[in-house]
Amino acid sequence: MPQVAEAKTHVEATKRVSLSKILVTTDFSEVSDRALDYAIALARRYDARMYLAHVITPDPFQFAEPQLAQATYEKVRQAAEEGVTDILISGKLRGVPHEVLMEEGNVWPTLEKLMVEHEIALVVCGTHGRGKVQKILIGSVAEEIFRQADTAVLTVGPAVKGDGRKEVELSNILFATDFGPGAEKAAAHAFSLAQEHGAHLTLFHVIESAAAYTEESVARQKEINIARMKQLVPYGSENWCKPECRVTIGNAAEEILIAACESKADLIVMGAKARHTFAGHVPLTIAYQVVTKAICPVLTVRG
Repeated sequence: MPQVAEAKTHVEATKRVSLSKILVTTDFSEVSDRALDYAIALARRYDARMYLAHVITPDPFQFAEPQLAQATYEKVRQAAEEGVTDILISGKLRGVPHEVLMEEGNVWPTLEKLMVEHEIALVVCGTHGRGKVQKILIGSVAEEIFRQADTAVLTVGPAVKGDGRKEVELSNILFATDFGPGAEKAAAHAFSLAQEHGAHLTLFHVIESAAAYTEESVARQKEINIARMKQLVPYGSENWCKPECRVTIGNAAEEILIAACESKADLIVMGAKARHTFAGHVPLTIAYQVVTKAICPVLTVRG
């Protein structure tokens, strides 16, 4: 790897990640409640200001007759206001600087506007984990967000247990990388969080097509990929972190989920390829499979 590229990688990786402003989306569902608990715990840990966002979309009433549409809108608006009130009177947000953002419009452009207006550093959202057909037809709001957001997105999937957590303690972090665009940016988040929490960090790469390789060439591929992962390790990190580098062969999503279980990961960090057209409707992408099946939250960083 050229020296210039190596230097650039290290400069990017050593940047500390700021989590001073956190936006959490809610649709008042159970998965949203779990995401909210994580967002609150992170806000307390990082002394962050939190923005609780709900977007009223036109879907329920856009094709109805005007009179019926108005009545439906008023019911949807009232239900949303009641949902926000329930969160506020629960006391969950006590002691956390926060602001409620209730907007109307399509989810992604509305959230993008809020993120720019409030200089959001991290988005937290839940996902229902729709199946293949539902995802094509209805789409995944969570994936629509993490494929297009400039900031990191922490997604809490349906397999993550809800324990009403008060604190975020990360003992083990799995950083899965395919060395795509934004790998250095994702690495910066992984190392910054590992340093903040004193966590053990595993760098992980999956070779997906090794059927045609000889045993010797597979061993060589593993050596090359481990060397590439080591290029993502920031200078001076040996003073506080001894990252483990692992390479395996198989289906990327499956192997990442297995590695997360084996390493008892409290968090998975991975890159997410940018996608602007049908961002939440592509069936079963690697990132989506990991996000919806992982038993811990997943931090995606768009390339």
